Amino acid sequence: MWAAFAWMFTVFSVAQGDALWLEYPHRDGLESVEVRWRDRAVPLARSDGAWVAVLGVDLDRAAGDHPARVTFAFADGSTEVRRETIRVTPKEFPVTRLTVEPRFVELSPENLARANRESARLGQVFAAITPEIHWTDGFEAPIPGGRGSNFGHRRVFNDQPRNPHSGADIAAGEGTPVGATNRGRVADTGDYFFNGNTVILDHGQGVFSVYLHHTRIYVQIVQMVEKGEILGQVGATGRVTGPHLHWGFRIQNARVDPFSLTRMP
Repeated sequence: MWAAFAWMFTVFSVAQGDALWLEYPHRDGLESVEVRWRDRAVPLARSDGAWVAVLGVDLDRAAGDHPARVTFAFADGSTEVRRETIRVTPKEFPVTRLTVEPRFVELSPENLARANRESARLGQVFAAITPEIHWTDGFEAPIPGGRGSNFGHRRVFNDQPRNPHSGADIAAGEGTPVGATNRGRVADTGDYFFNGNTVILDHGQGVFSVYLHHTRIYVQIVQMVEKGEILGQVGATGRVTGPHLHWGFRIQNARVDPFSLTRMP
C-alpha cells in the first residue's frame, strides 16, 4: 500500500503482511529523515524532491494502531518530530496441508543443529539496515507473469503445524531462469536445510528479497545485480513437494507478501 505523508499528524492503514511506502517532501535545509517503529530506526533516502522508505508489517503483527515517530533533522541543528499512527488491518490466511519427507518434519539431532545454525545466520543477514537504497523504479516478479497466492498460509507438514508460509510459491519448471526483482547487492547464498539453494538480495533500508529452492545459483555474495539479472534456476532443493520458486521479502525483518512490493509506486 502506498501512503504519502503531509506535514501533519497522519493515520493510515496497511494490512498484515504488506509493505508500506513512505514519502515526505523535501524542504530547504532538511538533511536527514528517520522513522522509528517496532523498536527499529529506518533512515529515509533522498530521491529527487522527496525522502522515501519502505516499511514492513509482519504477517503476525497484531491488528490495531501502532505508533511511529518520524524525526526531521535540519542543517541548522534543529529537529522536528512527528508522531504518526500505523493502523494494521487484519487479514485471514488459509491453512495448507503438505506431505514431505519425514526427515524435514522429525529432525535428527544433526539436522536440528544445522537448522538452528542456519536460522541464526539468516537472523544476522536480515538484521542489517543499509542506509542507502539500491533499488530503481518498481519491483517486479522474478519470473515474468509469475503468480503466487499462498503467502501467509498456516502450514501443516505431515499433520504437524509449522510456521506460516513467509513467501509466495511461483509455479515453474525446473531450470526456469530466476531474475532479480530489483537492483540489489547479494547478501547471502548457500545450501540451507529447509530452503535449499538460496539467494538473498539487499535492496537497502532493511529491504531483502529471498529466492529459494534453486537447482543452480549464478551469483556470489557482495555482487551487485541489476533488476532482471539472472540469479539462478528453479529447482526442488530443500523442503519441497516439487520444483517451484519460493519468492519472499523481509523488510526490517518483517515477513511481507512480495506482491505488495510490486503494487508500490
